[in-house]
Amino acid sequence: MRGRIAVFGLFATVAVAVLAGFSVAAPNIPPTLAQRSEAATPVDVEVVLAVDVSYSMDPEEQALQREGYMAAVTSREFLQALRQGMHGRIALTYFEWAGMHHQQIIVPWRLIDGPETADGFAADIGRARYTRASRTSISGALLFAAPLFEGSGYRGVRRVIDVSGDGVNNNGPLVTVTRDEVLAKGITINGLPILLKRPNASTLDIDQLDVYYEDCVIGGPGAFVIPIKERNQFKEAIRTKLVLEIAGRTPERRIVPASAAAPRVSCTIGERLWQERWGN
Repeated sequence: MRGRIAVFGLFATVAVAVLAGFSVAAPNIPPTLAQRSEAATPVDVEVVLAVDVSYSMDPEEQALQREGYMAAVTSREFLQALRQGMHGRIALTYFEWAGMHHQQIIVPWRLIDGPETADGFAADIGRARYTRASRTSISGALLFAAPLFEGSGYRGVRRVIDVSGDGVNNNGPLVTVTRDEVLAKGITINGLPILLKRPNASTLDIDQLDVYYEDCVIGGPGAFVIPIKERNQFKEAIRTKLVLEIAGRTPERRIVPASAAAPRVSCTIGERLWQERWGN
């Protein structure tokens, strides 16, 4: 299932559900998860946070992204959701990406089991030097993220790659082919498309980035997209996304199901726009 979640008013609904201790149905666990080492530390979910730092992200947007993740992992709602899990702990790692060959781990795998470890994770994000790079390779980010689970040292009931970005794939393998390879490993992909700028040919922006993420990027059980259309939505949207991922919930009433037919936008639009502009 894929869907879009509206930011406004959603977080209060999600927070009430989590704080009330709503039960969560156990997901179908793919065989690849069951076969992993018994020596690994069990957690409720392993989440890879994959954050766009391509040149289309201006310094203010980069700062808002980081601040959003730092605020989310230390929020009361996040910590309450953490305690509601079967194990009461999750594993997180955070990396930044741009083109096919630009991925940098900012915070390696960490066990988050309470305020102290959450504060430490947030502090490490805040200490990292800001970088930016050319091109946008969502496929490269997914290819980098998927193997990280195998060396995490944790055994999650669920595994999630959480992709945030403000552009379409224009570098590296086709995003749909890569997405399907990742989904076949039992990994869910969620999306946080950032739609703050008006479409601009010079930055290869499109006006339906949220639809592109729904139809071309996300997938897996309970996969969802939370679009950010205003700068003041960053913190709430990221907090909402992480609470949902911890709880393994997707509020049915808030979802507009994505089309099950052909994609509503071309999944190769980024490659085409790049070729039209640069010829390669």
